[in-house]
Amino acid sequence: MKKSKQAELARRQLDETFRLAEAKGLAQRPTRGWIRAIRDALGMTSRQLAARMRISQPGVTKLERSELDATIGLASLQRAAEALDCSLVYALVPRSTLEETVRRRAHELAVDDLKGINQTMRLEDQTISDEQLATRVEEYASRLMTEGRLWDSVPRRPHA
Repeated sequence: MKKSKQAELARRQLDETFRLAEAKGLAQRPTRGWIRAIRDALGMTSRQLAARMRISQPGVTKLERSELDATIGLASLQRAAEALDCSLVYALVPRSTLEETVRRRAHELAVDDLKGINQTMRLEDQTISDEQLATRVEEYASRLMTEGRLWDSVPRRPHA
């Protein structure tokens, strides 16, 4: 199977996984963090969690704070998960579907590349209509998606 087809299949499978996770609310961390939310739901005090983790009670407070501050390490999160009889599931959740991300990136590159060409054509009095330009952008974007060069350059502007 061609590499671009493999990537497309992988995108579809992951997009479905993320869609299901989002539907179950797994992409949104509870306000007080997962450790605190699960500890509270279990009726477990921070002292009891500390004993199960073999750390001090202030260590649990620090651990819960570090989760909220996004400074917690995966090893610490794993230890807390085990003490709470949970599995740690680590994931990067895309802001949009992976397919949309690839299409947007291909479109951005195509517009950037063809903008310069179109400007040169204008200077040479060989302009094309906006409709023709849009068609060329879409055709070029489709080609870029299959060539595997979408991520060779760093985007000029960060996505917020």
